[in-house]
Amino acid sequence: MPVEVVTEDSRWDDLGLEDIAEKVSAEALAYLGLDPDICDITLLACNDARIAVLNADFRDKGQPTNVLSWPNAELAPEREGEKPDLPDPDIMGELALGDIAIAYETCAREAAESGKSLNDHSTHLVLHGLLHLLGYDHIRDGDATLMEGLETTILGRLGLDDPYSD
Repeated sequence: MPVEVVTEDSRWDDLGLEDIAEKVSAEALAYLGLDPDICDITLLACNDARIAVLNADFRDKGQPTNVLSWPNAELAPEREGEKPDLPDPDIMGELALGDIAIAYETCAREAAESGKSLNDHSTHLVLHGLLHLLGYDHIRDGDATLMEGLETTILGRLGLDDPYSD
């Protein structure tokens, strides 16, 4: 499964973000019933300054955030709390899911504030971004419950604690 990591901030290399992305993506896609080997994801490993520009350009919010996602297809269900439809591969049998950006300083700060390792928090955020690519969201309560439950389950399969527990 190709997760193409484009690194703009070398601190992500020190963390091993590419390995994190490959591991969590493979687990999540397989769990959801998709073949990880045909899925393509691009992950931009950047800093707060870069993600603030992206956040302003795409969401009209001129401040840093932890993770952003740009899905290749609109998969969100109409009814609150329903699972999104799985995407279909293209004629070549490939499945381009979309792009994710993750910001180092915000992730590091959030990890420190919550008493989690940067590795564990980054794993959660890559998973969170991937689920957005697949049509999951957290704006409506029922959708948030579904998405958070899925995150907890997949992270548990990777040996990580529930990110939403205190």
